[in-house]
Parts: sequence; structure tokens; C-alpha cells
Amino acid sequence: MEGMKLPRPPLPVFSRRLHDARTATAIGRWLGLALVVCFVTGVISHYEQHPPAWLANSLPSRPSWGYRLSQGLHVASGIAAVPLLLAKLWTVYPRLFVWPPLRSVRHALERLSVAVLVATALLELFTGLLNAAQWYPWPFSFVPVHFALAWVLTGSLLLHVAVKAPEIRMHWRRGSPGTLSLPAEDAVDRRALLTAVGAAVGAVTVTTAGQSFTPLSRLDLLAPRHPDHGPQALPVNRTAVQAGVDARTVRDWRLRVDGPRPYELSLDELRELQQREVVLPIACVEGWSKSAHWTGVRIRDLLDRAGAPPGALIRVTSLERHGAYRVMVMPHTYARDPLTLLALRLNGEPLSFDHGHPARIIAPNRPGVLQTKWVARLEVL
Repeated sequence: MEGMKLPRPPLPVFSRRLHDARTATAIGRWLGLALVVCFVTGVISHYEQHPPAWLANSLPSRPSWGYRLSQGLHVASGIAAVPLLLAKLWTVYPRLFVWPPLRSVRHALERLSVAVLVATALLELFTGLLNAAQWYPWPFSFVPVHFALAWVLTGSLLLHVAVKAPEIRMHWRRGSPGTLSLPAEDAVDRRALLTAVGAAVGAVTVTTAGQSFTPLSRLDLLAPRHPDHGPQALPVNRTAVQAGVDARTVRDWRLRVDGPRPYELSLDELRELQQREVVLPIACVEGWSKSAHWTGVRIRDLLDRAGAPPGALIRVTSLERHGAYRVMVMPHTYARDPLTLLALRLNGEPLSFDHGHPARIIAPNRPGVLQTKWVARLEVL
């Protein structure tokens, strides 16, 4: 009937003050920082892997460690955001039980925006964690969905901050005007809670960051990769068996270089060319990275021999039978960089099959998925 109030159902009562706005703000500012770092580095990673046409030939090849740093920060900040998000949700979940649940149209829209924010944050962070472990228990393609969700999460976060700005400002610092004083025992509990959250963030960061920050590699207990574990002391994501490459596949291997003056080279002929040695990291999108010594022929020398114009894009094709990165297009900024090699040796030894025998790409400031292994063809576009 019109004007009749809904009966209040039995709802839990929250008596402690740690579910207050001051605690939520204290945790929220660190969560916001982690999400901003994760978003910015994630956009960098996405455009490094899938550059739009207007950017494809302008990506920088220096600093050589740039992608290693940005992707390491991306994964580390995403992992650090998980305990922060859970703590933030714990501080505010009593608001789910307010009565009446919808007081006005504005209140309904505010609750809807918060629901979008929470759902998107949970989905974005936990799918990112599963991607770092290379486990994909969903039917959709991870990369485009993860990228789209990042924009939805960032937009809903900015909207939430704008709506809550007066309350955030009021509780940003201890003793801010409008902040209610707390009983002594609650102040102690808050400090204990914030200390515990900080310890949790520190623990998950220290025990995973070693997969890219090698001085912490001995503490790399929770990360899915250890930088020293793998063939030739370097991890791999995709093995030769997974790629369908073996001794029979490369028995009659020759490198084909297509350009104004096309030619082919056998492995022995490649070894007779001037060899260069560089120290460059393999930095993968899952967050792990490690530097290694690579020996091979400069890509620019191979392109010059084929008569390639200076600004041409280069298409690189792998021997692997299937895979999203079987064919890769390399901007001239990478192809012409003196550090970019068609590598034949790793740490003084011939490449193993898992590392791309007989030849692979190694380039500075480049995602690992674009350091094509088992190279069969270079094509000037």
C-alpha cells in the first residue's frame, strides 16, 4: 500500500568502529595508488603487444630494460592490490545491510556504481592473477577482456572518488576537521589492522617480485616463475613440444629474408656472418624477467643485405604450427636498433629447442611474446 514502510528484516549489528570512513579512507588511498600504477603500466604493456596502426612504427626500443620495469611493476602492483582490496571490502561491507536499501534515485545510482566498481575490481585482479599462472578457466580471450575491464574499473573508480570526495577529504588525515574521535581501544585496533594489511601487502610483494627483481629471487616463494629455473638457466613459457618444433622440423632449415633483394641462409652460413653479443632481458607479460647473454647476427645487417628501406616494418614468421604470436610485425625502431639480434647462442651455448633453436629474435624493451622463437622468415613490408 502507498505510504507503507517496508518491514525491517533482521539484520546484523556492527558495533566496532573499524568499519568507519576513516579506516576505509586510509586503506583506500593505498589501494587507489596500486590500481593507478597497475592501470598505467597495463596500458603500456597492451600497446607494446598490440600497437594501433598510428603507433606501430613509433614504439621506442630504449631503454632496453623499459618493458622489464613496467611489466614487473604491473604484476607487482596488481598482486599488492589484492590484499588491499579485500581489506577495503571488509571495512565497508556493513553498508550492504543499510535499511532501506534504496532511499532515493541518487542512492540507487550510487549503489549501482559501487557494485560495478567492486565486481570489476575483483574480476580484473583475479583474472590477472590466473593469467600470471597461465591458467585460463574461462571461454573468452584474456587480453581484450582484461584491457576493456581496466578502462571500466578506472572509470568507475574515478566516479566513486568524485562522489565520495567530501567524505574522503574529511578523513584523509588524522585530526582532519569533521573526523570523529575514537575510543582508545578502537584507535589501537585500527593501527593493528593497518599494520596487518601493510604486512600482508609486503609479504605478497616480497615473495613474488623476485621473478622480475632478481635481487629478491631467493625469496621468490609464491611467484609462478623463478628467474633461474628453466633450460639454460632461463625460464620459458612455450616449449618446443607445445609449438610442435623438433629435430625433424629444422632438419632442412634455412632462413628466408624477403625484400628488394631476397636471399636464403643456412644455419652454418649465418654462423659465418659477423656475430654480435648483447646482454638483454627476456621480460614476459606474466611478470617474470631475466637478463642473459645473447650472440647472433644483427637484424639490421640482414635487412641491409636484402635492400630494405630504413623505415620499413618487418614481418617475422616462426616455424611453430599454431599460436597467437606465430607471426609478429616488428617496427623499424626495433629492427634497426644495434642491440636487436637474430640470436643463435644463449649464455655462450647454442640455443636449445625450448629457447628457439635454430634462431630467435632478441630485442631491447620488447615483450617476451614478441621475441619470436624458431624464426623461419624475415619479410620487409
